Amino acid sequence: MVAAGNTGMILYKIYRALTYGLTPLVHLHLLWRRRRGLEHPTRWPERLGRSSLPRPSGPLIWFHAVSLGEGMAAIPVIKRCVHCRPDLSILMTTTTFSAFEVITNQLPSGVLYQFSPVDTPTAVDAFLDHWKPNAIILLESELWPNLIMGSSRKRISLALLNARLSMKSFRLWSQPVLLPLISLMLSQFSLIVPLSTMQAIRFQVLQAPPFIINFSGDLKYAVEFDASSGEIGSIEYLKGQLASRHVWMASSIHRGEEKVMLGVHRALIQMYPDLVTIIVPRYPQDALEIAQELQKEGLNVALRSQHRRIMPGTQIYMVDTLGELRCLYSLSAVAVIGGSFFPGLAGHNISEAAAAGCAVLTGHHVGHFSHMVKEMQRLNPLSITQVSGTLELEEAIKELLNDAKLLDARRMAAKQAFHALSSGIIANVWNLLNFHVLEISS
Repeated sequence: MVAAGNTGMILYKIYRALTYGLTPLVHLHLLWRRRRGLEHPTRWPERLGRSSLPRPSGPLIWFHAVSLGEGMAAIPVIKRCVHCRPDLSILMTTTTFSAFEVITNQLPSGVLYQFSPVDTPTAVDAFLDHWKPNAIILLESELWPNLIMGSSRKRISLALLNARLSMKSFRLWSQPVLLPLISLMLSQFSLIVPLSTMQAIRFQVLQAPPFIINFSGDLKYAVEFDASSGEIGSIEYLKGQLASRHVWMASSIHRGEEKVMLGVHRALIQMYPDLVTIIVPRYPQDALEIAQELQKEGLNVALRSQHRRIMPGTQIYMVDTLGELRCLYSLSAVAVIGGSFFPGLAGHNISEAAAAGCAVLTGHHVGHFSHMVKEMQRLNPLSITQVSGTLELEEAIKELLNDAKLLDARRMAAKQAFHALSSGIIANVWNLLNFHVLEISS
């Protein structure tokens, strides 16, 4: 173990030297991303560790998530922290610009927000020296050597919530040349809360200390969304326009999957001439391009950002906005979760649709969300339906639209499974954090 630790430290020093040397290129890359609209136009220097806010006095806890989904999963924990430990200042960071646009409006009052530093020694050290966090709570798979080792060097407690590794990452870290480094990194944590039993096994294979691994349930079951009165009014207005129409929704659609959904739409509209298909692309910037392609094929498309009414002739309602998906599920009794119909994709969160009481369908390429599918199906086989391709999806939706009793049964099954799995998660996570991290770091 000592030899492995020494090897891990050598590998870390090599990584640190390489990332230090690459710092100018990273700076240029961030400038390129800013020009493409992928970084904040004025706050992008925060990614280099140049904080734009002063540090408040007293103890501070830093929560970090890479993107929107992980960030939303952190918010209920942050709210519990604010309620139970008002003496703590809380800093939240994310990496992506899209996460910033939504999460800043969802955070409790008083929580500080910054963009996370890139994993170069200069950026990480500047960030840690400025904020001096007492503990760092990372979400899912944010395993960055400079961040983890730099925090450990400064005696900052570390926790990893909803911890997961994709099969690709697991195989990479399992290679003999990299195993000593990941083993060293994982040994710096005070708490790892894996997403599932399979994920716990992966972390143990990578030599995470067994006593720091604890279970709580998937935080994505506990995601909350506080819609504004304007957003609620807008959704209710849409409900009124769709009240007499047959409706189904395809959410989190990746490029290429719109062709699957269009094939289903064309088949269903033969049976239901009043059909409206709601399409929510995974990336809003894809929506306009997809809408233009559909219009060229003769379809009547309404874009959400243009606030157009759904007219009698509207066939496709294209959602090109961020942060509304949880509310939009209330528009449809049937929800198809994308990112799951082609090899190489890894699924998306199905629990939001289940929470809204939708009959939930998804493809078979669901990646780490397979544990969520299996958990819900184990509680009630009717809760989630997995299909392969256009024909199976078409038949499944047709069956639901034709059979009101079956549709109601699948909607109820999804909602009941969600409530069973979401119960007590935040309390479990908070108890683990308080015992393993906060009491030690305070």
